[in-house]
Amino acid sequence: MMDYSNIASMYSDTYASAANQSATRLQDKVGSTDYTKATEKELLDACKQFEAYFVEQLYKGMLKTIPKSEDTSNYTSTIMDYYKDQMMQAMAEQTTEQSGLGLAQMLYEQMKRNYGLDTASAEAAASASAAGTVSE
Repeated sequence: MMDYSNIASMYSDTYASAANQSATRLQDKVGSTDYTKATEKELLDACKQFEAYFVEQLYKGMLKTIPKSEDTSNYTSTIMDYYKDQMMQAMAEQTTEQSGLGLAQMLYEQMKRNYGLDTASAEAAASASAAGTVSE
């Protein structure tokens, strides 16, 4: 009989790093960007990433309510958990892109107000409008 303990350990390590991947990706995005100079697209992208992370955590919470089967080995369970996490990330991103909860849009509107992007957009529109009326 072959010893599979090393394989199970390898999958366990991979699973642990993948489980933290989306949180790390979001933290890197938020921590490395100066949103006072962000474009509206960058701001909306950050809000969508946050909503996807939030939805992913909701899905994972719902998944925890399903009783686990006692028939699976530790090795099989670790592999299944890894793929479940990957599936949850993909579903969360797809949910956010297709319809979302509206959380990203609310955050986006609030951040636009907080970072003065509404004012900057209004001023740019007013100056473009004034430039158009002056030339006529």
